[in-house]
Amino acid sequence: MTAREIVPGVFSVGAIDWDRRLFDELIPLPQGTSYNAYLVKGEEKTALIDTVDPAKEYELISNLCRMGIERIDYVVINHAEQDHAGSLPMILEFFPDAVIVTNEKCKDLLIALLHVPAEKFRVIRDREKISLGKRTLQFIITPWTHWPETQLTFLEEDRILFPCDLFGSHIATSDLFMSDERTTYVAAKRYYAEIMMPFRTSIRGYVGTVRGLNPAIIAPSHGPLYKNPSFILDAYADWTSDTVKNEVVLPYVSMHGSTLKMVDYFTDALIARGIAVKPFNLSKTDTGELAMAMVDAATVVIATPTVLFGPHPLVVYATYLANLLRPKVRYASVIGSYGWGGKASETVVKMLDHVKVEVLEPVMVRGLSDETALRGLDRLADEILKKHQELNLV
Repeated sequence: MTAREIVPGVFSVGAIDWDRRLFDELIPLPQGTSYNAYLVKGEEKTALIDTVDPAKEYELISNLCRMGIERIDYVVINHAEQDHAGSLPMILEFFPDAVIVTNEKCKDLLIALLHVPAEKFRVIRDREKISLGKRTLQFIITPWTHWPETQLTFLEEDRILFPCDLFGSHIATSDLFMSDERTTYVAAKRYYAEIMMPFRTSIRGYVGTVRGLNPAIIAPSHGPLYKNPSFILDAYADWTSDTVKNEVVLPYVSMHGSTLKMVDYFTDALIARGIAVKPFNLSKTDTGELAMAMVDAATVVIATPTVLFGPHPLVVYATYLANLLRPKVRYASVIGSYGWGGKASETVVKMLDHVKVEVLEPVMVRGLSDETALRGLDRLADEILKKHQELNLV
């Protein structure tokens, strides 16, 4: 990606990764991604804010060389993860006099992850400032807006916020600024669901901090920039709130059709009661789509056949991820079938120990559903309706 000017003297110098389709060997990237880095020129000093994934470090260096940058005084690292800090060793080879500016926790991680010499750092405190000459960088330390060392950098005179991963979106686009609100909203929600949701309560507090800065531009390290910061701030205020919707997320697997019959019946039962339902066949589902659905839903019901003594491995995987992501769902249950024994529902419930939910009585059936089993599904649908009514969702 060629360097582009954001405002006079401030440039986007990162890289677009059009072809990347998997992040951390875990997260699907259906639209690719970008690694945004920024160059800020003051009258006396020049600062580079974040770097790029090592796979794209040639593009970052090429941008700086084509711009004729001969000296970088400060390299600000907001977050130590390698897709943002991984090109730091290469930057220090080209600009050996540069000082790394970050907080103490980030310094420790950078030394561990990249073996950067300790003497290269200038450690900053919360709300500390550095002057570049008629341009001032302010640093706001924001632990657990992703990792424990995350921070924000605010360019005061131009009111540009550089929040690194916070407010980002995994989307490869030639647009410097957001141009399609619908596309960006979906990409940003997917990004939040897959990466940021476990830190919902921490992030919620810092949304107010960012509003207090009154930024004119938010420039994250993934995806397009925001000239209308309220767009993404309002979205995050919604996603991180405790508000849930009249929705049931229904991830399922069926090996021989018995569990699928239950899923189909239960889906219709929920619809008949005015409850939105989102079934996800785990043998086909993009896990990012499932994570997005859990951002807002009041209830999750996991449907599984029994493999030997426990839930299907795909259900185990999805339940484990849900437990890590810690969505704000209020209620959970399990439905499914078994043949000759097992404790699939108990295993699933135990796996949700990090999610603060009320567990509704599961419906597990031996073999194919009969009338008694279907009445159990109706009973569960009625209970969910009652719970949603108590929350004034219906």
